[in-house]
Amino acid sequence: MRAALHLAARYVLRHRLQSALLAGALGLVFALPLCLRVLISHAQQELRARAAATPQIVGTRGSALDLMMTALYFKRENLLPLPVGVLTELRQNHSAAAIPLHVRFQAQGAPIVGTELEYFTFRGLHLSAGKQLSRLGDCVLGATVAKQRGLQPGGHVFSSPEQAFDMAGVYPLKMRITGILAPSGTPDDEAVFVDLKTAWLIEGRSHGHDDLQKDQSVVLKKEEDGNIVGNAAVRMFNEVTDKNIASFHFHGDVSTYPISAIIVLPQDAKAEALLAGRYARSKEQQLIRPRDEMEALLTQLVRLEGFAASALLLTATAALLVTALVFALSFRLRAREFATLEDVGVSRVSLITVKVLEVLIIGIVAVVIGLVLLQISSLTAPHLLRWAL
Repeated sequence: MRAALHLAARYVLRHRLQSALLAGALGLVFALPLCLRVLISHAQQELRARAAATPQIVGTRGSALDLMMTALYFKRENLLPLPVGVLTELRQNHSAAAIPLHVRFQAQGAPIVGTELEYFTFRGLHLSAGKQLSRLGDCVLGATVAKQRGLQPGGHVFSSPEQAFDMAGVYPLKMRITGILAPSGTPDDEAVFVDLKTAWLIEGRSHGHDDLQKDQSVVLKKEEDGNIVGNAAVRMFNEVTDKNIASFHFHGDVSTYPISAIIVLPQDAKAEALLAGRYARSKEQQLIRPRDEMEALLTQLVRLEGFAASALLLTATAALLVTALVFALSFRLRAREFATLEDVGVSRVSLITVKVLEVLIIGIVAVVIGLVLLQISSLTAPHLLRWAL
């Protein structure tokens, strides 16, 4: 037995490249279904947890999936804006707490989320450095955003223009970083948080500029109602500071300002049912339960997993047949080698043992490669899910 093992091992080592390729192909083929199961299992667990932690979401009537992805994962989906007046009406109901979300702009590739301080309490987010939002133009960074870009409290980050060549668009806002959130392992790690007014400032619904009362050289005309219109020489501020913060003001009816969604936290099951009934009759807004929408999405995902697993099973079967053919051809090419061994006294049983051991060695190496791939998929599953979302 020891001699047969020695011969088998020597052959595998002598043809190490061929053996490694064969073992690697086998390990990859047999690990793929298990890696797929690990990735989908992790995705299901994380998606369900995020959805279950969010009781209800209100948004404009349309795609429920788009609304859920916007509110939970800060995706810029094709949603019609929701007037902030809806938020006021919800709060007047007193049967549920409501947290607004404004998701439209980005800063260095990270979504800018306009919200209120209650959002941090709701998600259990805590600061690892700095302090919370305290004035217009402040922002708090998720842990991943701060780490990847090397940003710290006291620094600044610019909002990104929606279009690179939008000369008539709003100015990028230079935001003051006041704090960094502790890692939470959620999409909150990859977002830049501002308050709603700062989000509207980025949108151009508010601005600050030179005092037209003091500098008459930049005045274009004075209207009858006392409104002063400045000319093109008026200096617009792209950063909020202690000196110029008083010059920032909003135009128009604030109750019509847009938000993307509202996270609703009903007091009890009765309030939840009443709210669902109220918005079921609305033609302009909709209320969704993320848990239900996510289960529907995951049901489709499981069906796709079954299809993919069937395809991978067929691939594995084909790979197994090809591997058997490779071994058969290899043994056939080595017929003279085995005949020589038989001539010097090696028994047929020993020769069969050598062949079996060669197959076993390749198989064991393939299993090890498969386990390594499985471990890698387990470790990278959270990052792959973030990248996919």
